[in-house]
Amino acid sequence: MDLDRGKPVWPQVADELRRRIDAGTYPPGDRFPAVVDLAAEFDVAASTVQKAVATLRAEGKLRTVLGQGSFVADA
Repeated sequence: MDLDRGKPVWPQVADELRRRIDAGTYPPGDRFPAVVDLAAEFDVAASTVQKAVATLRAEGKLRTVLGQGSFVADA
């Protein structure tokens, strides 16, 4: 995915992760990839991915279990 660095990056990352969840790349109930792994994949700071993940959590797409990570919410 090519990010438009002229615009805020975190919404672009959130859009791509949302698309992957909706497409079933990350099925409901599965553990969501780690922030550091996604940051490396998108070549962005971990804080950028954290903001995108927080947005998806607020939308109900992800749920976070303390000490275990984030999981794709059941549809």
